[in-house]
Amino acid sequence: METTSRAVAQAPAAEGGQHAPSARRTIDGYLEAPFPWYGLDEAFTGPRWLMQVGTAADGAVEHGSIGHGDEPSVRHETSGEDRGKFAVVVTVAANPVRRSPDGTGLLEATSVSSAAWLAGLGLLSHTWPGHMDHSLRDDWLDQQTETAWVLADDLDGSDWSTLSLPVDGVPAPFHYRESEFGWVLAGSTQEGVHVGAYGRGMSAYGLGFAVIKDIAAYA
Repeated sequence: METTSRAVAQAPAAEGGQHAPSARRTIDGYLEAPFPWYGLDEAFTGPRWLMQVGTAADGAVEHGSIGHGDEPSVRHETSGEDRGKFAVVVTVAANPVRRSPDGTGLLEATSVSSAAWLAGLGLLSHTWPGHMDHSLRDDWLDQQTETAWVLADDLDGSDWSTLSLPVDGVPAPFHYRESEFGWVLAGSTQEGVHVGAYGRGMSAYGLGFAVIKDIAAYA
């Protein structure tokens, strides 16, 4: 699924993994989405914050993320240090294959696998092998990105288990996997979107998801 980040993307992490003070989010991209946004349900009472939206090739908002808990910073494998507990919910519009606005090609369909891939990439963005120098990290990320896609494309494979978690108060099945980096899960809703999530330090087993009634309240 080819998407591009909008201006609401997170600013690059500063030295030591902390986000620069100027890393502010904007609500604009979220308000442009023609689909509902999902977050953790009301059982979660901690901080919530905007992250980023992504667009399809035609410029339409296709997915985006909402953070919960502590804003994550980079975790280095060698130190084993976890900086905060967080869960990020990724909402992906359930789009079919469709023709591009200029009529020159087709836009890819989205699926539960799309949500699983985006969630896997999100978790990777907060984990870097501390023993690697900067010149090797791009190669590492390319390899892990490919692995995340292969896993997301095989949701019925042995790397995934099944969880039943509430979505808008109704139990729904999710594909779930754990790794040394954290956990990833993905499923669908009755509201025309797919939901992915990833996190670290917070158990996925007690989570529930619900439509965000007023996304503007996050601004």
